[in-house]
Amino acid sequence: MTTATATEVQNNFGKYLHMVQTGGEVIVMKNGKEVARLVSHDKSVSFLTDSLTGILKNDYNEKESRTERMKKYESAD
Repeated sequence: MTTATATEVQNNFGKYLHMVQTGGEVIVMKNGKEVARLVSHDKSVSFLTDSLTGILKNDYNEKESRTERMKKYESAD
């Protein structure tokens, strides 16, 4: 994963596009904050497909999913 400012990406777009095409990922920063993420089409499609597989197969339990997500925010006390 590579991090670059918006200006760097604008001035060297071909370089960053090549990185993405070869399987890399570029995080675009502006004023010190992440504003975009460049990933290949194949990676973005597989991420969405993997995320939605349970929903599409009607094998999705909202209660279980919510409980699992909330575990991330529970304190370690």
